[in-house]
Amino acid sequence: MNTWFTRNGLHLAIIGFFVVICFAYFSPVLQGKGPAQSDVLQAKAMQKEIMDYKAKDGKGPLWTNQMFGGMPAYQIWVQYPMNGASYVISLITTVLPDPVDVVLLYLLGAYLLFCVLKINPYLAAAGAIAFAFTSYNFIIIAAGHSNKALAIAFIAPIFASVIMTLRGKYWIGGSLTALFLALEIRANHIQMTYYLFIALLIYIGIELYHAFKEKKIAPFGKALSFLAIGTVLAVMVNAGTLWTTYEYGKESNRGKSNLTTDKTEEKNGLSKEYAYGWSQGVGESFTFLIPNLYGGATSIDALVKPTSHVYKTLEGVVGGDPTQAIQQLAGQFGVQQYWGEKPGTSGPFYFGAIICFLFVFGLLVVRNRLKWWILGTTILFMLLSFGKNFPLVSDLFFSYFPLYNKFRAVESIVALVGLLVPILAFLAIKELQDGRYDQKEMVKKLAIAAGITGGFSLLVAIMPTVFFSFTNSTHPQMVQALTQALNNNVGVAQSLANALISDRVDLARADALRSFLFIAIAFALVWAYLTKKMGMQLAFILLGLAVLIDMWQVDRRYLNNSNFANKKDLANHFQPRDVDTFIMADKDPDFRVFDLSVSTFSDASASQFHKTVGGYHAAKLKRFQELIDAQFSKSINQDVLDMLNTKYIITQDQQTGAYKMQRNPTAAGNAWIVQSVQFAKDADEEMKAISSFDPKKEAIVDEQYKGLMDLKKVGPGGPTAMIKLDSYHPDHLEYSYSTPNDVVAVFSEIYYNKGWKMYVDNVEKPYFRADYVLRAAQLPAGNHKVDFKFEPTSYYAGEKISLAGSILLVAALGFSFWDDKKKKQK
Repeated sequence: MNTWFTRNGLHLAIIGFFVVICFAYFSPVLQGKGPAQSDVLQAKAMQKEIMDYKAKDGKGPLWTNQMFGGMPAYQIWVQYPMNGASYVISLITTVLPDPVDVVLLYLLGAYLLFCVLKINPYLAAAGAIAFAFTSYNFIIIAAGHSNKALAIAFIAPIFASVIMTLRGKYWIGGSLTALFLALEIRANHIQMTYYLFIALLIYIGIELYHAFKEKKIAPFGKALSFLAIGTVLAVMVNAGTLWTTYEYGKESNRGKSNLTTDKTEEKNGLSKEYAYGWSQGVGESFTFLIPNLYGGATSIDALVKPTSHVYKTLEGVVGGDPTQAIQQLAGQFGVQQYWGEKPGTSGPFYFGAIICFLFVFGLLVVRNRLKWWILGTTILFMLLSFGKNFPLVSDLFFSYFPLYNKFRAVESIVALVGLLVPILAFLAIKELQDGRYDQKEMVKKLAIAAGITGGFSLLVAIMPTVFFSFTNSTHPQMVQALTQALNNNVGVAQSLANALISDRVDLARADALRSFLFIAIAFALVWAYLTKKMGMQLAFILLGLAVLIDMWQVDRRYLNNSNFANKKDLANHFQPRDVDTFIMADKDPDFRVFDLSVSTFSDASASQFHKTVGGYHAAKLKRFQELIDAQFSKSINQDVLDMLNTKYIITQDQQTGAYKMQRNPTAAGNAWIVQSVQFAKDADEEMKAISSFDPKKEAIVDEQYKGLMDLKKVGPGGPTAMIKLDSYHPDHLEYSYSTPNDVVAVFSEIYYNKGWKMYVDNVEKPYFRADYVLRAAQLPAGNHKVDFKFEPTSYYAGEKISLAGSILLVAALGFSFWDDKKKKQK
């Protein structure tokens, strides 16, 4: 044991240092505070019904009616108790406070990768810090993109495991690949996993080429077999997650369109405009080196300072403190420090001035074939991240590459570049450490790399407007709108516009000078080590500290102590209004609320208190999205509100700000018996029919369901016919009805045939879709019970596969570590 500690003492010390810097950065967690993350708060509102029933039943339901009328809970919150990866992630997130857990995973995973690449532990620690503290990794934590952050954290150890396997450590490499890939998939951010697989395909393709070239096909084939088995195991462990996601994905707004008349609607997948909404600007990529080159975040923080040009200009116009005027200008005219083309941004992709300098140096000196993988993947990923700003490559992938059109915010792919760049940067230092090059030649190339990165930074600091305009495509419209608002005072409007540009220039100039100084420090340290003016250990430690200071300072702009709040306050973030309290007093277990006082279809806050027609989710059901677009985007269709059993409507007085609640007297109820059925030949005709109809009297049904009805038996039911909801549970609804003859009943529940089953007196019976999104069925005469149960095969069968995969994975890990130990002893 003492020998083990001696052998691994440095690694343990570095891990301890990682723990210290995580808690130092997130010191509020030591005071019992938690991060105030907007997306997490929204997610908690989405999960309200799920968590309430989990507390009651001990198990969360697989369906929730809390938003968009109802949807599967798969992409909101679902337990997968047979999935071993769930317990690993749960252990990490339980032992460590949020967000210390994620950043520590960033650091440990990257450190493993750098160690597998046989990089000196001090350099490996510096490389791990460079990746972990990449600004994007902290910005997504601040926003609450927890799943994405977890998915990014597992990418580095997956690379490490794959490299180990291809280097001949078949069992340990293959089983670790299975473990980390299982965790990656369980993180449930398919987009990041998709990008990971593209990077791995490129890497394996390069390795295949070299295997042919070096005539090592047999060992390569063996390694590939272990990787394939590891991938199968990871998929098995996550069978329930993947199967339900795949099944739901086809029915979500990532799936195939049901309508043909809407020419703007994509036939399959997301629209290009939506997918490319957040595209990385080509010139904006220089923020890798100079963070505030494009103004930083969509903000006015720099503009409201008394030293800013905008502030001083407005002082002469409004008199007194112009802060409120700047806020109004930002809200009405888009006066802000960020000047890129994105709709908005929380901050830039900053890789670090030192890392960019060493990356360029790596391009000049690294001979390892990993360089070509890193360079090729980086170029491809950058081209894809440009989206609408350079559509040539993106459009090819969007149109022809499988599944690529299912994802939005294409700039997200840069997150992987944020790992690749530090790898090459520290491989360059490894080349120096290996001592395979002439010292003078290395000093020359080091100077060239410093000249390229430091020289560019210095030029931007001296004459920034030579390279950048500091205005975006909407700048002329902004100036024109300002002129009109200022009673056609062109002079003042232009002065404000010029002041805004000057503030943006100042931000860029300050950060350009800052980057130049960090590059100078890094150059001095590497030069001192290279020329033997400084010892290796001291040089590497100082270089790592310089990287940490550089990244730390920039990250604090976007994630700092102000992002934390008391956990009690976070738990009670959404407070009920009087209208909410009144509606919650209604004991009816299942009705909907239409809240017009919020952004109805892009805000989850109303879901905290009510089952809503609206809500927020990036992957809502396609049919419901089509319903929103056709029946609510231009005007509100009362008939559709009625069929959705919308019992209450909330509005807000624009003058007083007071909230009003209106009871909807025509809401159709939980279920009803219709007098007639009208058939539509397709989805277009069905949508048109519900634009104006009486949902209580007629049902609009697609012709494809004619075979599920015997129209000769069906009648209106008469005055004695009735149907009512007896018991409500999100994934089990119980009704009772009475009718003298066969009838067609419509249930105000969202149609989803990938799991919902209907039983009449405990005998399964068919049901069909009506009114575009609801369920309906022909019910036999008499007094009967109807049950709707959500019993998706994809979940329950997937869980059995997950159990088998988890057992096999544990066995593989156990054997691989035993085998590795045995080989070391020999």
